[in-house]
Amino acid sequence: MKNFLFLLFICFTSQTSSVKVLEKENFQVLMEQESQVIDVRTPEEYALGYIKGAILIDYKASDFQASISALNRNVTYLIYCRSGNRSDKASKIMDSLGFKKIYDLKGGYMNW
Repeated sequence: MKNFLFLLFICFTSQTSSVKVLEKENFQVLMEQESQVIDVRTPEEYALGYIKGAILIDYKASDFQASISALNRNVTYLIYCRSGNRSDKASKIMDSLGFKKIYDLKGGYMNW
């Protein structure tokens, strides 16, 4: 039993996430570097305002995962939504698909 628990512990601790949650200031610094900003809100939310240079990939759209899967996994992605909930979920999906550099805006667009 001890060996099983130890192996289970090793499995969970060796899995690292590529997702990092950033404060607005750090998010802005990365925007100045080679990166792509992705807005995962709805088109209606996007139309009310967005972060300059952001592309819209609606988390609630039926083709969300297909749209994300088509992206280059080696690019740095800066993700945001309204408050941070959808971007957290979107970031986890991207991580599971093998994306290496994912940064989520803490507090989302409301914090912008």
